[in-house]
Amino acid sequence: MAQSTYSGNVLDGSDKAYMEGVQVSVAGQKASAVTNQRGYFSVDATPGDTLKLSFPGFIEQEIVLGTERFLMVQLQDMARFLPTFEVKSQAYSYRLKDGRLVLKDENEAELPSRKGEVTAGTRSDDPNGGVAISGAISYFTKKAKQAREYEKKKAWHARRQGYYEVIQSDSVQADLMAKYELEQSDWDALVIRFNQFHQSHEFLDWSEEKVQKSLEEFFRFETAFSN
Repeated sequence: MAQSTYSGNVLDGSDKAYMEGVQVSVAGQKASAVTNQRGYFSVDATPGDTLKLSFPGFIEQEIVLGTERFLMVQLQDMARFLPTFEVKSQAYSYRLKDGRLVLKDENEAELPSRKGEVTAGTRSDDPNGGVAISGAISYFTKKAKQAREYEKKKAWHARRQGYYEVIQSDSVQADLMAKYELEQSDWDALVIRFNQFHQSHEFLDWSEEKVQKSLEEFFRFETAFSN
């Protein structure tokens, strides 16, 4: 069976943000790709092949390819599947459950301590009453870093809104594909080259009108050159 081009976007299952750097490969083949800033990927495969998507800290996902050529894939953070544990201080107790800190009901029955528990309390060796935390807290520092990176990425995406309005528009895609007699694979390839051509500025602060004019000129030039 002849190969086809499969493309799509990868999203964080928690906040639906685009995921950059996700490894996308076809099982048993050398074909692979890495998602860009929009979580976009494109690979050649055959219906029935298995597409594998992996990213550090997220659950690897496998998809059996069918007739659908464009995929929207959501990856789940492994932290949501961590065992429940508690963070204790003198005044409050918290539980980490499903990737979130929730206040523990002080009236609930006390459970036996479990391996991996994280505790917090006053330090006996500090006259100023400092706080000591013990246990595996790397999860919290990782989440704080991810939150900062997410805010940066959100601001970056906001500056590219004009680009997204055009490139994700079904009407713009339909018009250009009809005008230049393109297949879906042709559209995907031209959009990738369009992005590469403008990677120096990444369409930051471009208006929707400016992006659409540039896209139409690029398609006109590329199709004329290829013909």
